Amino acid sequence: MEQLRVGFFTECYRPIVNGIVASVDALAGGLRDRGHDVYLFTPNVPGYVEETGSETVRIPSLPLPATPYRLTLPLVSRRNLKGIIKQLSIIHAHSPFVTGWMGVGYARRFHIPLVYTYHTRLEQYAHYVPFDAATTRRAASTITRLYANAADAVIVPTDSMREHLLEVGVTARIDVVPSGIDVRLFGSGGRTDELRAHLGAAPTDRLAVFVSRLAREKNVELVLEALARVEDPRVKLVLVGDGPAREWLELQVQELGLSGRVTFTGELPRMALPNVYACADAFVFPSLTETQGLVLAEAMAAGCPIIAVDTPQARDVLGTCATFVQNDATHLALELGRMDLPAPEQREKARQGAERFGAGLQTERVLSIYADLLEREPALTH
Repeated sequence: MEQLRVGFFTECYRPIVNGIVASVDALAGGLRDRGHDVYLFTPNVPGYVEETGSETVRIPSLPLPATPYRLTLPLVSRRNLKGIIKQLSIIHAHSPFVTGWMGVGYARRFHIPLVYTYHTRLEQYAHYVPFDAATTRRAASTITRLYANAADAVIVPTDSMREHLLEVGVTARIDVVPSGIDVRLFGSGGRTDELRAHLGAAPTDRLAVFVSRLAREKNVELVLEALARVEDPRVKLVLVGDGPAREWLELQVQELGLSGRVTFTGELPRMALPNVYACADAFVFPSLTETQGLVLAEAMAAGCPIIAVDTPQARDVLGTCATFVQNDATHLALELGRMDLPAPEQREKARQGAERFGAGLQTERVLSIYADLLEREPALTH
């Protein structure tokens, strides 16, 4: 394939730390490794210092109160930047908001194929909007449908999300491409008593690890309620991440009498996560709202046993490499109480399950979508 110039349009990017940013970075890195140019169009964040050599175009923006996100002002005034956009081979949007609609506008104006990756189930975030929840969910589904149908191809990470988009009325082409990770990196972690002690676990304790943004939609309170029902004080929990629900969760820990059994680490550098996974006796995943759950692939690559609340998308990712439980504290507590030192064959099965999430496979599949769209570019209508 000849060298491509790909424009990523995304509302969500650094300095934000979450699965979307990790997925965007993994794909951008994979494309660049194969000799393609990737430009990221994303909101400006005052005070943030861009990495050296980064091909990131920061668009003027305003803060969104009480969130880490910013509202893009839809303009790219510098003539040289418009020149870059005009020469793009593909526009690949990663959000259906202002930045994403900028991508739609430029794709139509310059007759460039448009790809959209569906990262977020917007209707699951209705609690952040001060309006009737049912109305907000309907509006979110409408936004998703309208934006997806404006694209020439929509990428979803799991089969269940493909079914979901069909249910909300998406008629555009839909391709299932799991978001990728560096499998080797996440398989390189080491288990040490020193790190386990830092995470709140003694050598004879059993440690459950949760890695995520601490927010209401992540269902973290279920894990705390379950832990409170486990009588063995040697069963510990570490919550890795930060977010708007942290203060409330810390109060929950106190009220449930779990102060000596739960550790909050805050956000950790991504390079630190392999060792954290390796120190876990189980990775616990209570979320009901993910499109994939990148951390599930990371935990599998680390050979970590997984206890997950049963959802179609979790089963798409995990297959037989997990223990599934109902969305119920009693059932989750039973599995937390059964945690033991993972057997070598259990770790190896998880690692093998992670191989299909390699970033290289994701890159190749996305490139094949780009190639198909470019071959039929004259037939595309925007």
